[in-house]
Amino acid sequence: MHIKITTLPGDGIGPEVTREAVNVLRATGEIFGHKLEVIEKLVGGAALVAANDPLPAETISACLSSGSVLLGAVGGPAFDQYPAKLRPEAGLLRLRKELGVFANLRPAICLPGLEDLSPLRPEIIRGTDVMIVRELLGGVYFGKRATEGEAGARHAYDTMAYAEHEIERIARIGFELAAKRKKKLLSVDKANVLDSSRLWRDVVNRIAKEFPQVELAHMYVDSAAMALVARPATFDVIVTENMFGDILSDQAGAVVGSLGLLPSASLGGRVGLYEPIHGSAPDIAGKGIANPLGAILSGAMLLRHSFKLENEAAAIETAVRATLAERKCTRDIAGKDRTAINTQAMGDAVVQELHKAHSAMAK
Repeated sequence: MHIKITTLPGDGIGPEVTREAVNVLRATGEIFGHKLEVIEKLVGGAALVAANDPLPAETISACLSSGSVLLGAVGGPAFDQYPAKLRPEAGLLRLRKELGVFANLRPAICLPGLEDLSPLRPEIIRGTDVMIVRELLGGVYFGKRATEGEAGARHAYDTMAYAEHEIERIARIGFELAAKRKKKLLSVDKANVLDSSRLWRDVVNRIAKEFPQVELAHMYVDSAAMALVARPATFDVIVTENMFGDILSDQAGAVVGSLGLLPSASLGGRVGLYEPIHGSAPDIAGKGIANPLGAILSGAMLLRHSFKLENEAAAIETAVRATLAERKCTRDIAGKDRTAINTQAMGDAVVQELHKAHSAMAK
């Protein structure tokens, strides 16, 4: 198979972790007999510096002509001085809209033997395997907004708005995923306060009738945040709106040990967008200590969802688990009894595990 992807390394640690993800994808392609074509383009602060636009037209064109897009990270304090429409994050929002990706899948898994990475007690975190389905093109991030008034007396507003069809399509994604897992779906909203959440709950209840095999529950976002810490292993699939999903998925990352471990897939449009959920981490950029596993696992999701290569995706995930089982960790997850290795060494270790598994199967 010819696998054509556009990579957008972005800012901060983005180029470092993307490089390792691409190396793992190349190794996987060689093992399974696929040809990997990679086109690299600018996005975020890097594009802003080079082209005065956080999402240049040529980047959009390259993304839309590829089979999938792999993103590193965008943003950093150096770009806070720019107007809101020119900031790196604005480029990311535009990218999601241009690609039409409305469903953001964010898995958070506590890997066996790594329970000690969590700030929670092992008996609480053990067995956690949560899939957060975040609506990505609506809500407060895309609603009407403004800052008005004179200096010293300004006011601002951001509008959380949802149309019925936007809720319908993300709810179906959530139900479909739950039907393939433990058949439990939790819908998170703030229906006791927000009209948009009351509409959200009504629509989700209606779509639930199409999936009688899935057990549906509702929870307010504040209660869900508390429960995600108190009993994370009881959750299966969570579906929620844009901002709530952004917050809860970062919280889930901390619960399982590190944001550096978590991948994501943004689907529903012409081309899938894949990225680790962590930020650009400018404080450690260039030091070679960033954790590339979130980016590498995003590459696995890319193979699974954009190219339907389940065996190849599973091989990467197995290689990551084998690497961690060998107590090979980057600084963020090293802890007291693990020796930290650098970003490249972690990527190399995953590649070695891929080849080791392939050699074992060939015998």
